[in-house]
Amino acid sequence: MRTFVLPAMVVFGLLLLAQPERCRAEPAGLKALAIGDPAPEFKLPGVDGQDYTLKSFADAKLLLVVFTCNHCPTAQAYEERIIQLHADYQGKGVALVAISPNDPLAVRLDELGYTDVGDSFDDMKLRAKERKFAFPYLYDGETQATSAAYGVLATPQVFLFDHDRKLRYVGRIDDSDVKTVTSHDARNALDALLAGKPVPVEKTRTFGCSTKWSDKREDARKSLEKWDQEPVELAAIDEAGVARLAKNETDKLLVINVWATWCGPCVAELPEFVTMHRMYRKRNFQLITISMDEPEDKAAALKTLRENHVATTNYLSTITNRDKLADLLDPEWQGPVPYTLVVAPGGKVLYRKSGPLEPLAVRRSIVDHLGRTYASKTPE
Repeated sequence: MRTFVLPAMVVFGLLLLAQPERCRAEPAGLKALAIGDPAPEFKLPGVDGQDYTLKSFADAKLLLVVFTCNHCPTAQAYEERIIQLHADYQGKGVALVAISPNDPLAVRLDELGYTDVGDSFDDMKLRAKERKFAFPYLYDGETQATSAAYGVLATPQVFLFDHDRKLRYVGRIDDSDVKTVTSHDARNALDALLAGKPVPVEKTRTFGCSTKWSDKREDARKSLEKWDQEPVELAAIDEAGVARLAKNETDKLLVINVWATWCGPCVAELPEFVTMHRMYRKRNFQLITISMDEPEDKAAALKTLRENHVATTNYLSTITNRDKLADLLDPEWQGPVPYTLVVAPGGKVLYRKSGPLEPLAVRRSIVDHLGRTYASKTPE
């Protein structure tokens, strides 16, 4: 399934609720390949528009298969090292190919708290372009047959094959995702094989995010149903309240959405804000909406928020002078809605946008501040 696409992540829920369960559940007795096993065949699409098989790498002395993904904090912590592995060894006859094993519809929204994109094929294209991947990045989320054949336990996990495509090393890239590395296991294995020597340590443990097999779809679907039942309220906010928001004297990153029921684009993009809220709310993050509707239209505004399951901090402005509201919230705001602000603790504006929402840009500003790895985890 390649229809779960960021930056239109609101389709996640619709697709998840509509799609039947596919046959690929977590394989019973799943285990990684044994040392000496041949590399399983595969045919997978790459983000560059080409299909790849084992034969695509036939000329390489060694083949390093790296199972990784977009959303996992551990996988993101290793992205630069994967890029560097490719750069350091491609001239030595080593082919590196990355494969994403995850079913994107099996990933809960609250598992995306450290990323700006999900694990769909289109999201992989976005990540590869942003990070300038110079190696093939392949998608196995459709059937997960390749991942099952290799026995992928978590992301990232590497499988190193010799010239005859026999497995010579399986496990981690090294022994630390964010701390000082003391054991460069994958590099040690590569260097040994290139020198014609036995691999010093053939198998290591794998630490990271578990493979998201499609049998996890039901859990993701139930999470959406649960969140949709959360209460939605709407409170008044005055000049003092808006001034406090602008100063942001909390320890949370604030995303502020100014909207109104009479603004079509405002209403249309509310589900995107709901998605962001569900992604990041376990971190030091808060989503705030401010309705520009008149006080007598509070019922209509609340109805719209409830229809869209906006179970976050929602305000209705009681400031009758809109210039005053703009001056208090953000002097650079020229007045049109929708208006989006990302405000760091202390009041620094990290992002502002007048007009239609750009979800990917907002999410990137969020994770750039909160961090993409567990080392940058903010206090709960």
